[in-house]
Amino acid sequence: MKKIIYTSLMFTVIGCAFGQKATKKNKKKATNDPAYYAETITAKDLGNHLFVYASDEFEGRNTGEPGQKKAVKYLKDFYVNEGIASPMGGDNYFQKVPASFFKKRRMGMKLKDSENVLAFIKGTEKPDEIVVISAHLDHIGFMDEEVCNGADDDGSGTVAVLEIAQAFKKAADNGHGPKRSILFLHVTGEEKGLLGSKYYTENPIFPLENTVTDLNIDMIGRIDDRHKGKPNYVYLIGSDKLSSELHELSENVNKKYMNIDLDYKYNDENDPNRFYYRSDHYNFAKHNIPVIFYFNGTHADYHRPTDTPDRINYNLLENRTRLVFHTAWEVANRKNRLVVDKTP
Repeated sequence: MKKIIYTSLMFTVIGCAFGQKATKKNKKKATNDPAYYAETITAKDLGNHLFVYASDEFEGRNTGEPGQKKAVKYLKDFYVNEGIASPMGGDNYFQKVPASFFKKRRMGMKLKDSENVLAFIKGTEKPDEIVVISAHLDHIGFMDEEVCNGADDDGSGTVAVLEIAQAFKKAADNGHGPKRSILFLHVTGEEKGLLGSKYYTENPIFPLENTVTDLNIDMIGRIDDRHKGKPNYVYLIGSDKLSSELHELSENVNKKYMNIDLDYKYNDENDPNRFYYRSDHYNFAKHNIPVIFYFNGTHADYHRPTDTPDRINYNLLENRTRLVFHTAWEVANRKNRLVVDKTP
């Protein structure tokens, strides 16, 4: 069995490579400018999280297994330490997903009780309207007695949500909290058939009719073969399926803040991969909730023991995470709720 050794040296180097922005942001006065808060999302912090979350200690985070329990504890501890509340109140950050739910929907699959992890920042003006930022916390466990660490799938999305939550919390602490509420949703059982997000949408903490959008992050730390020559890209899937406003907002945010190449190849209804139906946003889209799925495409390490944190491109992970943050900021703070103007 391989071992991934986390060393402070690696992220001392990363810190040197990416520390200039952090130095500059400390000189800025705290304002309501989202760019100020986006700068708190750094390659170094993302890497520090991911080298723990996608380590052998977490045993591939298979649904209901001990490694997955370590993963949800890591997520809860982060939110508690950051002072980001649970939407369910008190110390309860876990929405239990019982084994009976898995068994009913995947006959013959013997899965144990699992849990979604939820954290929440209440909106200042429209608290009943909810912006969901999601990623799946699980992975596939072991393959031939080797840990499948799932650094890209979906450790990259998971740590992105943590950094986005931290940025929003900093803004809220400075008196610039979002107008709409934001739910940070880490779902289990994605690898078993989108089951954690299905459970949430069938048992929502907040009414689905109050959910404005789901921005779902699943694999944003790598480069696929199609983009080896031009790596500053991300695939967007679903942004125009239900809301023209969401698609236009997404495009405008990217032009204003990030200038990432937005690739819509997999947004095509005729694409044989059918990625639109293959991650957790789809359980929201089925309820006519506008969605965006952020994705870097597959690669040779997909669902393999070689999907390790040392292979992540932390520059790209930082940029893509900031794009999601800026998009969420605009959705949460715009005057009017996004309009659903397309037939699913």
